[in-house]
Amino acid sequence: MPGRKAPIIELSPRQREALTRLVRQPTTEQRVAARARIILAAAQGGLNQEIAQRLGLEPDTVCKWRGRWARAREQLSAAEEDAQVSALSRCIVDLLVDAPRSGRPGDFTPEQIVQIIAIACEDPEAEAERPISHWTPREVADEAMKRKIVARISRRTVGRFLKSDRS
Repeated sequence: MPGRKAPIIELSPRQREALTRLVRQPTTEQRVAARARIILAAAQGGLNQEIAQRLGLEPDTVCKWRGRWARAREQLSAAEEDAQVSALSRCIVDLLVDAPRSGRPGDFTPEQIVQIIAIACEDPEAEAERPISHWTPREVADEAMKRKIVARISRRTVGRFLKSDRS
C-alpha cells in the first residue's frame, strides 16, 4: 500500500548555499545541521525512507522536516527577496529550529530574573547594608524577597540563575 507522495523540494542557489553553510559551520547546532541535510537530500529527490536510511534518521523525521520546508515556500521566497543578505539565512534557521512547545509557564518573569542577577552584582555592604563581603545564593534570595521582587525564591533557584548567567 503506497503512502502519501512526499512534497518536491526545489532550492534556489541562495537557499542551497545557505543550507550548505549551515551544515559546514562548526557552530551550528547538530539538530539544525541534520535538518539542513534532510532538505539538501530531499532537493536531490528520492523517497523519505531512502533519505532517512542514507542519513541515519527515522523516516518520520525526514517527512516532518520535508513537509515543514515545503509549507514555508512563500516565507522563504519573501526572505530571499529581502534586501538584507542575512534575511534568508535567518529565515532558514528559524524554520529549522524546534517550534515553541506548550507547557507550564516559568515561575519568574525575565524582569524578575534580571533584578535578582542585578542584586548579585551590587556591593552587599554598601548598597544592601549587609555585613558580608560577597553574595551567596541564600543572601541574594533573602534580599530579593526583602525588596519584594519575588514573594518566595529558593537559594537553589538563585544559584541556577547566577550559574546560567556565567555561560
